[in-house]
Amino acid sequence: MEKSSKAIIKIAVVGPESTGKSTLAEALAEHYNEPWVPEMARSYMANLNRPYHLNDIINIAKLQLQQEQELMQKASKYLFCDTTLLVNKIWASFVFKQEPIEIVELYKVQDYKLHLLCDIDLPWEYDPLREHPHHRKELLELYEQDLINSNANYFKINGVAMQRLEMAIKQIGRVL
Repeated sequence: MEKSSKAIIKIAVVGPESTGKSTLAEALAEHYNEPWVPEMARSYMANLNRPYHLNDIINIAKLQLQQEQELMQKASKYLFCDTTLLVNKIWASFVFKQEPIEIVELYKVQDYKLHLLCDIDLPWEYDPLREHPHHRKELLELYEQDLINSNANYFKINGVAMQRLEMAIKQIGRVL
């Protein structure tokens, strides 16, 4: 029997690159013994043998949603999402100066009960898939402004690993 997606609370972990999103999503999943949705862009881009295009960001967005839907079936209470289509939306806008209608139509801020916005207070770490070490402040502002404009329930997470986890757990308890 398929679980009702309404019973599962989705929590989004968003923010610029190299802000600890994956680490936090995985730690939350472990703490609550629930599944987490990894960032699909990482595996997609790692296997891409050419420069990426706008259509790749759209494809990644669709894969991200598909993965959320699949892992929703394994969740009992929470599903932690390492990035959402908000990330794809801002990525497309920042790199290609456009927000694809496919992503805008698919992204529903209300699907996530809480957005944990990872601050840029962690040092940027090199990774061949990362591109914008000097634009983190600008990107963080774009995320926060979008969350405000969308009237999303969000909280900014900062500090080092354990502080971030404790802050996120506290906010989950407060909101839920």
